[in-house]
Formats: sequence, C-alpha cells, structure tokens
Amino acid sequence: MKKGILFVFFASLAGFVNAQEQVKDTTTSREIVLDEVLVSSVRVTRESPVTFSNLTKEELAPRNLGQDIPILLNFLPSVVTTSDAGAGVGYTGIRVRGSDATRVNVTINGIPYNDSESHGTFWVNLPDFASSTEDLQLQRGVGTSTNGAGAFGASLNLLTDAVSEEGYAQLSSSYGSFNTMRNNVKFSTGLLGDAFEFSGRLSRIISDGYIDRASSALDSYFLQGAFRDENTLVKALLFGGHEITYQAYFGIDAET
Repeated sequence: MKKGILFVFFASLAGFVNAQEQVKDTTTSREIVLDEVLVSSVRVTRESPVTFSNLTKEELAPRNLGQDIPILLNFLPSVVTTSDAGAGVGYTGIRVRGSDATRVNVTINGIPYNDSESHGTFWVNLPDFASSTEDLQLQRGVGTSTNGAGAFGASLNLLTDAVSEEGYAQLSSSYGSFNTMRNNVKFSTGLLGDAFEFSGRLSRIISDGYIDRASSALDSYFLQGAFRDENTLVKALLFGGHEITYQAYFGIDAET
C-alpha cells in the first residue's frame, strides 16, 4: 500500500515538473522587443511609486515645430514653462510642481546635463533637440535618478534617436508668428552590412521674438554612429548648438 502511494506521489511530481518546464519553454520562446538603451537608474515603470509621464517621438511630432523641449512639455500635469522671447525658442525654462530648473534633474541617455555651477539647464544650447529625441520620461517630484543635480522638483530623462534599419533623407520647415522659422535636414544610412549605421541632423531656427530686442538665431547639429549585432550595441554621439539671442528681459532703464 505504501509503495503504491509513493509511486502515485512521484508520478504526480514528475508530471508537475514536466508541466513547469513546458510552460517555461513556451514563455521564453516569445519575441519581446525592448528599448535599445534602457538606463535603469533614471527610468521607472508602472510598478514604481513615482508619478511620471512617457512621451514618444510619435507623440511629440505633431507639436514639434522647432520649440524647445520645455515648451513641448507644457501640456503635462504640474508643468509650467517660460519663454523670454515669447515664441518658445531662445531662452526657455521649466518648472515642475513649483520647483525651478535647479531642482529638475535632466539627463541625456543617462548622462547629467545640468550645469555643474548653477545646476540649471540652458535649453538655448540645444535648439531643435526634440527632432533627435526618440522618447523621454518626466518624473514629477523626487525621482529615481542618482546622476547629476538633486531631483527635488522633477527628473527629465531624454533618449536620443534609435538605430534606423532603413536609410532615409528628410527635409522639414515650419513658419509661425513673429517670423519664427525652423528648417532642418535629417538623414540615416540605414544598417550597412547589417551592423553599422550613421545618421545626423542640421537645424537652423530664427525668430523676431514677441517683443522688441528679442530676436534669436539658433544653429544646431546632431551626429550619430552606431554598431549593432545580436548581443552588442555601441554608439558614438556628437551634438551641439550655437545661439545669438538678445536680452529681452531688459526692457527699460532704471530711471524710466
């Protein structure tokens, strides 16, 4: 009798283990597409106790007419933005939950961007950077980032363009109030030899500004070289900008 009970027990256990192995094989055989770069120290998920918003390139595209990234985030909860020249280009700023830019931690691909002296972020040096952004995450309040300035007000993480498998060339222009104009050209070679990709962007933005002495002339570039295979992704990035802006916040002299 005891032998019969032990036989049934071990047979059931073997069947249970076999079923577990089958389930495991089924789940691991699915193809799951992940972000090509995921810096876990600056990004959160829905399981994290942090209030956040994610925006993809496709969601930014209808709003992206050349304005700085703070202006493009103006519609998010708890976000207030400013523009010295009034057109969303030139000197712009962002406040989240009432905290100014010195308490907003900004990272690009996980690398701190806040100025090391003032802890502020000067978006005037990154004109049209939204055109080279794959996606971004804004964490409101104390965030997860351990890189760079303290994140008392918010954390903003930008992820730059992903590797494009297909080659393309793109030219875009936009025109708006106060003679504000944005022209840019983007290109990608696509994957060369199923391993290498080179891409880039050149942009120029000009604006008369909303008030006198508030004009802007902004130039920027973004260049990327990437190597990718089944187990490796290596990127080399080079980006920057040049700005000529007037001091719109000095309206009149002290005597007047």
